[in-house]
Amino acid sequence: MNKYQLPKLPLPLPLSGSQAGSFTEYTVTTRMPNIAHLVIQENNFSQVINHKLEQLSADLQSGYLQPLSNDNAIDFEDWQTYIKPYLNQRWLDIPWFVAETYFYRLILNLTNYFLPGEYQYLDPFLSQKQKSLETSIDSIIYLSSYLEKWLEEPQKQSNSSQLPLISALYFSLWGNRVDLSLWSASEDNRSNFDIQQQLNHILVDDSLAVMELLTQSQNNQIDIIVDNAGFELICDLCLVIFLLDSGFASQVNLHLKPHPTFVSDAMIKDVQYTQEFLSTANHDHVKSFSNRLSKNLAAGKLVLKEDYFWTSPLAFWQIHPSLKNELANSNLIIIKGDANYRRLLGDLHWDYTTNFTDIVTYLPAPMVALRTLKSEVAAGLKAEVIQELTTIDPKWLTNGQWGVIQLVNVDNS
Repeated sequence: MNKYQLPKLPLPLPLSGSQAGSFTEYTVTTRMPNIAHLVIQENNFSQVINHKLEQLSADLQSGYLQPLSNDNAIDFEDWQTYIKPYLNQRWLDIPWFVAETYFYRLILNLTNYFLPGEYQYLDPFLSQKQKSLETSIDSIIYLSSYLEKWLEEPQKQSNSSQLPLISALYFSLWGNRVDLSLWSASEDNRSNFDIQQQLNHILVDDSLAVMELLTQSQNNQIDIIVDNAGFELICDLCLVIFLLDSGFASQVNLHLKPHPTFVSDAMIKDVQYTQEFLSTANHDHVKSFSNRLSKNLAAGKLVLKEDYFWTSPLAFWQIHPSLKNELANSNLIIIKGDANYRRLLGDLHWDYTTNFTDIVTYLPAPMVALRTLKSEVAAGLKAEVIQELTTIDPKWLTNGQWGVIQLVNVDNS
C-alpha cells in the first residue's frame, strides 16, 4: 500500500453496524438484505445464483463475511487485500463503508458479472436506473428549459442566489430528491419552483465562493466525481453543459464507476444511455440539451473517465498517486453525493462541528462537496444549527432533506 497524506487531526473510530439503533445498523440488517432480494426479483439469474444471493441476505444480519471467488476482475487481488483483516468478523462489526462497498462487489462476484458467459457485464441494477430516468421525463423537460434560460442570462445579478451558476449548483445538489421536494407531486406546480426556498435546507452554502473561484482564471479544468445515474445524472450533466457553454470551464472530466455499485452509481455506459435517451425526446429544449451534450463529448471538452479507486473501500486520503496527480491539474474538483462525502471524511465519527477544511487537507486542488445528508457523518456545522435541527427534524442526518455545499480552497500552484 502506498504512503498517503492523512488529515491533520486525530482520526476517530469508523461507523459500523454494531452501533445499536443507528442508521448504519439499519442499513446492514435491513436495507442491504432488501437490495439483495431486489436483485433476485428484477433479474433472471439462475437458481444457483439466486440461492447465493439469498444466503448473502441472511448472512448480513448475523453472519460472517465470505471471501470472493476468483472472477478474474482487475480489482480481484486488491479486494483480497482490502478484506483480509475482516474475513473472520461479522458484517455488523466491520467498518460500515467497507461492508457496503464489499457487499456490492460481492453481488457482482455471485452473479458472474466478470466471468465469460450468460451474465457477463449484466448490470444487476439496470432496471432501477432506467426506470429512474424514464419516470422523470417531465422534470427533464423543465430542467432543460432552465438550462436554456441560464445560458441566455448575464452571469452577474444583484441577488446572488439567482445567479445561473449558483442555480445550476443547487440543482446538482438536490438532484437525487428532485421529484419529491424540488417540485410537488402535482405537475402543474412545477413552474412554482423557487430556489430561494431551498436555501433554508442548505446547512453550509459556499456556492458564491465557488463562483468567485471559477472567475479568477480562464480555461478552467473541472473534475466531477459523479454519484448517481438517473435524474441526478441529468442534473449533473446540466451543470456540466452550463459550465462549458457559458465559458466557466474549457474542459470537464466526469469520473465514473468502472462497474455497478451502490445500486444507482453511474458508469460510462450510464452516461451513454442517458445521452441516447435525451436524443429521442420530442421536446425542443431537451433536444438542445442533447445536442449540446453530444457536441461537447465529440469536441473532447467533456471527458468520461473511470478508475477502480472509485469502487474501492478506501478513504479519499488513500487515493493512489497517479489519480491524485491527475486531479492536481484541476481548477476545481466537484464531489457529488453522500457516499463520496463519507469517503472524504473516512466514514469516521467526527464531531459534527469539526472544521471541514481541517479534515480535508489532502487533496491537490480546490474541492467543493455537493451532498444531501443520508448518513450519520458530517463536519463543518455550527453547534446552534445542529441543536435546532435535532428539535425540528430528528432524522436530519439521514433523510436526504438537508444539504451542504462545502468548499475547501487550496493553493495548487
